[in-house]
Amino acid sequence: MGDKPVWEQIGSSFIQHYYQLFDNDRTQLDTIYIDASCLTWEGQQFQGKAAIAEKLSSLPFQKIQHSITAQDHQPKPDSCIISMVVGQLKADEDPIMRFHQMFLLKNISDAWVCTNDMFRLALHNFG
Repeated sequence: MGDKPVWEQIGSSFIQHYYQLFDNDRTQLDTIYIDASCLTWEGQQFQGKAAIAEKLSSLPFQKIQHSITAQDHQPKPDSCIISMVVGQLKADEDPIMRFHQMFLLKNISDAWVCTNDMFRLALHNFG
């Protein structure tokens, strides 16, 4: 991991932390957002730490497991990091589904937080 640029190290560590929290205790996800954070979840908009935490905690499954297929990270000129994730998830007894998620990370008071988060299931309607 030492050969990777610092933004990739930070992005990868954030992604690992995020999905570990999501899979084990979604109620702890509020620790990575701030009051100015925005979440788009399957097209629905949520703004603010409390609204995001409420949405993620109220998702209609008991158990979830994410498997990351690929992740990419880029530095932004404003010292932020943009991260894109592609993977699969299994919720309760539902079939495995593919997903895409994007995060914009910002360092505030020596802590990396998520200011923007966009999530979509990779569903296709060929009908």
